[in-house]
Amino acid sequence: MSDSSLRLVWVYPDLLSTYGDRGNALVVERRARQRGLGVQRIDVRSDQAVPTSGDIYLIGGGEDRPQRLAAERLRNDSGLVRAAENGAIILAVCAGYQILGHEFVNDLGEREPGLGLLDVWTTRGEGARCVGDVLAEVDPRLGLPQLTGFENHQGVTHLGQGVSPFANVQVGRGNGTGDGTEGAWRDTVFGTYLHGPVMARNPAVADMLIKLALDVNALPPADTTWYDALRAERIAATRQPA
Repeated sequence: MSDSSLRLVWVYPDLLSTYGDRGNALVVERRARQRGLGVQRIDVRSDQAVPTSGDIYLIGGGEDRPQRLAAERLRNDSGLVRAAENGAIILAVCAGYQILGHEFVNDLGEREPGLGLLDVWTTRGEGARCVGDVLAEVDPRLGLPQLTGFENHQGVTHLGQGVSPFANVQVGRGNGTGDGTEGAWRDTVFGTYLHGPVMARNPAVADMLIKLALDVNALPPADTTWYDALRAERIAATRQPA
């Protein structure tokens, strides 16, 4: 696979990179290089244009005001939307996930338009924040093992008919709707509330994105010793009674 290469775009790290979400870019890059793939990583700040020729786009979480600023700039820039139309792979976490939807509630208490790349919309929850470790079973069509991650959000994300839940929670609250769903996906666009960062806890997610970008069904084996130890530790801790 040494003749292949990936363009990995990390979107707005200056606004959307809470709870170690930058680690997702590091893990995807590392997992690709373990297979002999060349990787061109592009960190795009919010005052820069989002390139449309990337293969994989990653977006992290952020606080309310940075989220509003990010949504405004992504709408005005349109590069991410055009990349999605070109078939790019996109995974967004928390605030980034909400931005991919139709709308969310911003720091001013107003409904803020999203990008409409996922058929979801987010309201502000009235109860306690969704905070804590999560265990979830992924949509079987994606062929991924159990997810482990950490959620911290007030938003309640509702899924429309145009998407499927990324996973269903066993522990945690996920989308916050009470129906057990976590995240959403459609074709090559994925959203999740899971930090951790989610790729470090779930390297199979990174591998899935790489396979989609390369349009292959499998990748050569790569060492997962460190990831397996982290996963086992976090899964065991989450299953312990409070």
